[in-house]
Amino acid sequence: MSEQTWQRPGGRFGSGLVTGAAPAAPPPDPAPEPPRDDKGRQKRQIQIFAAIAGAILAIGLTVVLVVVLSSDTNPFRDQASAPADVRPPLAQACPAPSESPSAGATQAPTAPPPESGRRTTDTEAGISYKAYGAPWVPWTDVWRAGTLEVPYKVGQHFVTEQYSGGSYHASILSAAVPAADNDAVTLNLECVGRQVAADVRAEYYPQPNTMDAIRDELTTLGGRPAWVSEFRLHFSAPGLTATEELSAVAVIDVGKTTAAVLYVSIPGTHKQFDYVVDDVLKSVRPL
Repeated sequence: MSEQTWQRPGGRFGSGLVTGAAPAAPPPDPAPEPPRDDKGRQKRQIQIFAAIAGAILAIGLTVVLVVVLSSDTNPFRDQASAPADVRPPLAQACPAPSESPSAGATQAPTAPPPESGRRTTDTEAGISYKAYGAPWVPWTDVWRAGTLEVPYKVGQHFVTEQYSGGSYHASILSAAVPAADNDAVTLNLECVGRQVAADVRAEYYPQPNTMDAIRDELTTLGGRPAWVSEFRLHFSAPGLTATEELSAVAVIDVGKTTAAVLYVSIPGTHKQFDYVVDDVLKSVRPL
């Protein structure tokens, strides 16, 4: 409170103690705002962004996997597919029969005794057969041709003529060829025999050629089951005098996963040796 001098409107000056109205109380301070939780808000924002990013990444990965797994270049598709067939060509072409038509012959104890005289022995093939004198000489090369690639590397031969295509031969050749699955020893002799004969005709003679079939049958050679194909081929080639040839292919079950193959060929220019075809087949003996 204060002591003041004041004048009434239209009156005297005077003095006295004057009490004025009390000043209004100041308004109360507004309630303080709660402290801002900037860190919590930032954390929630990060969580939201992370969830969105994770969803986008998951969708992207799903699309990529769908594209890759459906693609022909998918590496996992090859791993999941069946393994490649690594069996030999004859085993693929001629799976062993459920029942061997030659089972009885396989177990026959009536193999003829070994022949005396000169013999050609093929330990890999598991057979021996008759050897002949001049003009026949030992075979020292390896013929391996055709889809079956039968490796003829034992036997005899002689050159019957030279022509623009090289040397032409009469031959008695043997080989061993994988013809059964795994440890199986039962062969589909008919299928194997026909396959080997077809390979010989396609690879070792001028093309095209025609064939006169003579024998194509299941038999026994040296007491072992065998399929024998005997035929005469007719053909022509520039510079080649021979236009025909007597041939035979025998596939012999020697009780192993490999079959023994005996291939005999006599060109038409040397028909005096035609007898050798049947003669050498009869002389076959298992080792």
